Amino acid sequence: MASTQDFKNHTRWDPPFHYFLAPVLVLNFAFSITYVVRHYPDHAKLGGWWIVMSLALIVLMEKTRGYALKAQNRVIRLEEKLRLLQLCSPEELVELESLTIDQYVGLRFASNPELPELARRAIREKLTRKQIKESIKSWRADNDRV
Repeated sequence: MASTQDFKNHTRWDPPFHYFLAPVLVLNFAFSITYVVRHYPDHAKLGGWWIVMSLALIVLMEKTRGYALKAQNRVIRLEEKLRLLQLCSPEELVELESLTIDQYVGLRFASNPELPELARRAIREKLTRKQIKESIKSWRADNDRV
């Protein structure tokens, strides 16, 4: 049986991305630089192009990962706004409008009973995502984020 999720074990790793794609592309970039240094000037143009393409692939990998995380963060913000709409009075919702996406992402782990007060505290004390997560007493698992 898997252990329950908490602050210490909530980070998710995507094995194909973190253990294959990222290392292979970084190694490819390092290898292309090594190749150019060892075979200069014989293959300078080809090797230079290989370096550029290797770097482009790393940037592509990071951008596509970033786009997916940004979309997830926007969905989390919407989910948390809907949750707060159910748990808070209209007056409280006005106060909570200044929450940032980063704060919403941290709040997604808070249980329903502690969410409204933690959200108010996040605004008052300008808590970061990590500080919010560390403040959660009753953890609500999120097993879908990658």
